[in-house]
Amino acid sequence: MRNLIVVESLEHWPKTAEGFEVVNAQAYLFQEEFQKAKNLRIYNLCASYSYQSFGYYVSLLAEARGHRPTPSVATLMEMKSKPAVRLASEGLDKEIQKQFAGLKSEGFELSIYFGQSLAKKYQPLADQLSRSFAAPMLRAKFTHKQRWNLTSVGPVGLTEVPQDHLPDLINFAQAYFNRRPGSKKTRTNRFSLAMLVNPQEKFPPSNERALNLFAQAGQELGLEVDRITAQDQAKLGEYDALFIRETTAVNHHTFRFALKAQALGLVVIDDPQSIIRCTNKVYLSELLSQHKIPTPKSQVLSKVDLLTHQVRIPFPCVLKQPDSSFSQGVVKVSGPEELKEKGLKLLEESDLIIAQEYMPTTFDWRVGIIGGMPLFVCRYHMAKGHWQIYKTTKGGKLLDGKVDVVAPEEAPYKLLSLAQKAAKLIGDGFYGLDIKEHDGKFYVIEINDNPSIEAGFEDQLLKRRLYSRIMEVFLDRLLLKVNS
Repeated sequence: MRNLIVVESLEHWPKTAEGFEVVNAQAYLFQEEFQKAKNLRIYNLCASYSYQSFGYYVSLLAEARGHRPTPSVATLMEMKSKPAVRLASEGLDKEIQKQFAGLKSEGFELSIYFGQSLAKKYQPLADQLSRSFAAPMLRAKFTHKQRWNLTSVGPVGLTEVPQDHLPDLINFAQAYFNRRPGSKKTRTNRFSLAMLVNPQEKFPPSNERALNLFAQAGQELGLEVDRITAQDQAKLGEYDALFIRETTAVNHHTFRFALKAQALGLVVIDDPQSIIRCTNKVYLSELLSQHKIPTPKSQVLSKVDLLTHQVRIPFPCVLKQPDSSFSQGVVKVSGPEELKEKGLKLLEESDLIIAQEYMPTTFDWRVGIIGGMPLFVCRYHMAKGHWQIYKTTKGGKLLDGKVDVVAPEEAPYKLLSLAQKAAKLIGDGFYGLDIKEHDGKFYVIEINDNPSIEAGFEDQLLKRRLYSRIMEVFLDRLLLKVNS
């Protein structure tokens, strides 16, 4: 992929260097060579990024051409947003107070060129700001009243760089392009995919072996797969697709990644709408009820319902926090007193919870659906001596029951039909449907975005083919996007 620095005048760029080309904005905007070029990464250093300026149009038309602009128009708008800057200030507060402790001033400006600060003391802060706001050059302003706060951050045009900073700017740019992943080797793959993971996650949706198999499957299909983490949001514009392999939540960086990736035009699994719909059991209960999808008897409860004995679900029943996962925030209660005690505790985290009929079975069906089609079918057996498939020990260890896999063509037709019908209500992403079979009938318990794919479990039958089929969905959607 070619790296292209765009400036308003070539006179503004002091000298040539390796690893990138430099063109003026007029050439980039109007010359056929750049209008038709593919696989360009654009670093926009124009003098102004204001609405309808040359700098604005360089980023805007780069996106239209399928190039990868930095900063993107979305990033430019984000830096103008006071709530976004305030949120960034809150997230960086610990580092801000640490960096400026003892500084006798009411204000401070930090200039960042290709991720580097001229004052090495402030490099940790420069690193974090560069991850939050993807732009070749940034200027962040901080003010001090009772404590230090980030008050504004914005892109820096090349003409705003002081003359004595230019030699450092060139060196920083050279170092940036020399160390960029893939800058020393030519990317041979047509598309690139970012796989969001959390190496510290206690119960991740995919184990290490599965993550490696996803990467191998992608490579075989011509997808370059890179792992990224929560600190890499600014890198999203470098990719064509995002695959989230970290447990999702709406009030979490996984959701912000999905939103940003969607805004940048990436193919995203899980998409933001699927995360919103699947991670809230109150929403799912209402949705499934409205569309007459069979579920165990369910009731949305508030504190008033508990205190006034308005619970209609017979005992024993199951109480669930709206955003529970891996059986956390899910409890079984046997009578009114236990219902009140445990229900009130769950209501400390949410104004509403779910009460659901307890339906004892020796296993739950798990149907994996991607793009509306069944991918795998498993039986998740209950953890030994427990009523759920997961059991957390007092020491925090997660125990689970055995998993056996059934070929979709051998699974009950009614099971697959129900799973597909329910999944369609969420979208066309990647879902894991938990379904109980009771007295010959099937009932949807939950629809999960970001379902577990672990080597040795869900892949028992398809083996490597399971990972390939998921990567094929990304490739098909990328090709459809290009061709349309």
